Amino acid sequence: MRYMLTFNRFLKQILGIFLLFLVFSGVFFSVEAAFLKIDPNAVSSSAGNNFDVKVILDPESDAIYSTDIYLTYDQSLLKVVSVKAENLFPTVIHDESTSGKIYIAAMVNDPTSSISSSGTVATITFQGLKDGSGNLSFDCSNSKVIKNDANATNVLNCSQNVSSSVTIGGGSNKNSSTNLTSLPKTGIFENVVKFAIPGIILLFLGSALRFII
Repeated sequence: MRYMLTFNRFLKQILGIFLLFLVFSGVFFSVEAAFLKIDPNAVSSSAGNNFDVKVILDPESDAIYSTDIYLTYDQSLLKVVSVKAENLFPTVIHDESTSGKIYIAAMVNDPTSSISSSGTVATITFQGLKDGSGNLSFDCSNSKVIKNDANATNVLNCSQNVSSSVTIGGGSNKNSSTNLTSLPKTGIFENVVKFAIPGIILLFLGSALRFII
C-alpha cells in the first residue's frame, strides 16, 4: 500500500511538471515565423475601375489559432468596394468603416484545431479614384498572428510581411497612409485562446489523475 501511494505521488509530480512545461514552453521556445502578404505586390489600374487583392497568411512552421490584420491605404486614391472572407479560416469578420483602414479578424472554431498551411484570409476589392500612386501595407504594431498554444503567442514576423504598391492611371501624387486611430487595438479572438487552451490541458490532466487514483 505504501508503495502504491508513493508511486501515485510520483506520477502526480510528473504530471505537474508536464503541465508547467506546456504552459511555459511557448514563452521560452517560441520563434516568430508567420507573416502576411498582399497579392499581387504591385497593381496598375485606372480611375473608376475596380481591382482585387488577396490578403494571405503564411504560418510557415507554426500552427495558427487566429489572426488580427490591420491594413492601411490612401483613401484619397482608393475606395474599398467590398471585403470578401475566404475559406482559410471558418470564421472571418471585417471592418472597413474607418477611412483609410481595414480590420480583418479570423479564427478557427474548434480550439483543438489550427491552421498550418498558407492561404487567403480575405479578398479586398478596391476602386481607383484618381491618378496617383500609393501603398497597401500592414500596420504591424497592431496586427497579430496567434499560435495555437497556451500563451496565445504572437508569431508574426513583421520583417517578412509583403505590402503592395498601387498605381492608378499615370501615377504620381504618392501619399503615405495614415496611422490607425479608431480601430480596436487588441484582437477580438486573442483572449479566447488564452482561456480555451489551458482549459483543455487541465481537463486532460484531471482525467489522467482520476484514472491513476
